[in-house]
Amino acid sequence: MRVGLVGLGKMGMSHMAMLNAHPEAELVAICDPTPFVPDILGKYTGAAVYADYDDLLRREKLDAVLIATPTKLHAPMVRAALARDLHVFCEKPFCLDPIEGQELADMAQARGLVNQVGYHYRFVGAFREAKRLVAAGVLGRIHHVRAEAYGPVVLRPKGSTWRAAKETGGGCLYDYACHAIDLVGYLFEAPTEVGGSVLNRVFSRQVEDEVYSTLYFPGGATGQLAANWSDESHRKMSARLTLWGENGRMNIDRQELQVFIRDASELSEKLDEGWNVRYTTDMTNEVWYYLRGEEYSEQIDHFIKSIKIGDRNNISSFASAVATDRVAQMISKDAGAGRLSPARGQSEIGAVPSKPKGFFKGLRTALR
Repeated sequence: MRVGLVGLGKMGMSHMAMLNAHPEAELVAICDPTPFVPDILGKYTGAAVYADYDDLLRREKLDAVLIATPTKLHAPMVRAALARDLHVFCEKPFCLDPIEGQELADMAQARGLVNQVGYHYRFVGAFREAKRLVAAGVLGRIHHVRAEAYGPVVLRPKGSTWRAAKETGGGCLYDYACHAIDLVGYLFEAPTEVGGSVLNRVFSRQVEDEVYSTLYFPGGATGQLAANWSDESHRKMSARLTLWGENGRMNIDRQELQVFIRDASELSEKLDEGWNVRYTTDMTNEVWYYLRGEEYSEQIDHFIKSIKIGDRNNISSFASAVATDRVAQMISKDAGAGRLSPARGQSEIGAVPSKPKGFFKGLRTALR
């Protein structure tokens, strides 16, 4: 399978290594405007190198393209690939504009093309098993969820990368919190309303470093979202989901799945009453190539195999990513455009009001 790769930042370089090692894929072309690409990668990978994406699409015969560029470039690049009937894997978050994202999801579906977004937590064994148990109804009716994502990304004043600029798709909301939001949609469902949303700066000048929001679901369930990419108490990114149901509770992270069952008498699953613990080592599939985590390899393998067998029911499709983008947009609007708290050492002018936009709406909902 002939694949082109666009964007050679941290994720792009990881994807390049995995594609090069995949037994059913051939990385035939790479694209990035930075000077080291033709000088170094072109020399050692054997792939054709391009500085211009449109030039790559015109000149190369491809089956699929993998896009790992800054978020603001996703929509036009995805559209150009779909127009040439190429299967597309796009890094997260999918699109800054959910309307545009939905158009691309519809376009991919209409053309019968495999489409996938890089929400790798969907391929972590613990989250995958949790989804199966939730679908089996072991918790009964779910009434509350808590989604968290923490990590040490921005630990000092910073402003030189695309992740530090709101207009390019940076900030904790789109870079970190979207993982937690996506997991809520994956295991449960996407919220239709948010309230009391807060975007806080800690070190960044243009974007938020913390995200907090209350989530409201169609059936009456509620949720909480908390994300902080300036938390050095975590060695690397850590995502966690907690679900409360009428029949118990479930805690899930990268390391383990904990399930508390109140009544096991009518369950089809082999679970004991009280706590049940399963470790990710017992739920993780073996991969052909390990880099950063099995889930990264699994998502690429899933994309390649979906193309090979013609399976359009992707685990992390454009459509599911659009649902995540919609929630992120709601949180941004609820917090108030531009109303970020000041970064450390900055003036308090323009700080978030004591009762941010959406506070009273969330309070009214809670009191009903």
